[in-house]
Amino acid sequence: MTTAELAAARAEIAQACRVAAARGLVDGILGHISARIDEDRLLIRCRSDSDDGVAFTRPDDIRLIRFDGTPGATGELDGYRVPNELPIHVETLLAHPEHRAVAHLHPPAVVAADLAGITIEPIYGAFDIPGAWLARHGVPVYPKAVLIRTAELGKEMVAAMGDRPVVICRGHGITSAAATVPQAVLQAISLDQLAAMSLRIRAAGGTLTPIDESDWADLPDLGPSFTADAAWRHEIARVETG
Repeated sequence: MTTAELAAARAEIAQACRVAAARGLVDGILGHISARIDEDRLLIRCRSDSDDGVAFTRPDDIRLIRFDGTPGATGELDGYRVPNELPIHVETLLAHPEHRAVAHLHPPAVVAADLAGITIEPIYGAFDIPGAWLARHGVPVYPKAVLIRTAELGKEMVAAMGDRPVVICRGHGITSAAATVPQAVLQAISLDQLAAMSLRIRAAGGTLTPIDESDWADLPDLGPSFTADAAWRHEIARVETG
């Protein structure tokens, strides 16, 4: 990867961190997003003594490190600290080579819904087609409300995640993995919307019922230009003009 490509990747991850904060998926200094660079290095949001929080992430806050937590190049960790939960990113990327990006976030609605015993299901369709498909085959839960700071705990979380792109970490947050940084965050937004809608329906005295099986045929993938690409442009515009 060239210097220019590395700089662009840092900027994209920093932007994604600000989007996550603007969407209420993180608060304060908690949460981090990463992207694999090669076989043993990744870019990840790190912390410094001047850290103002995830909502104010700068490209300089995105540091190149090795999977073992050491600097990925000279000076990369000067003045910066690797997240305690680096194993979330490393173990997810190692277990699923198809994923190039990982977002570990703390969306309150998802945490609340899970603690309330609500199973995230596709309760709506065209309201958010990617979100409906995300939930169609279930959203797994890692049952330990712990800081995932060891490889062993990271492997446990990945095992709970199985072949799904997202996992709820009970009493903690979520992990979302995808081929791109924007997709990892967009999945988290969709999961948060599903959880928030589920809580609203329950609060109104309603029952959570998955959409009818026959509806799936008319919930097509409309292509990235209409879904992921357009959605990400919107998220960036919200942050830049908000």
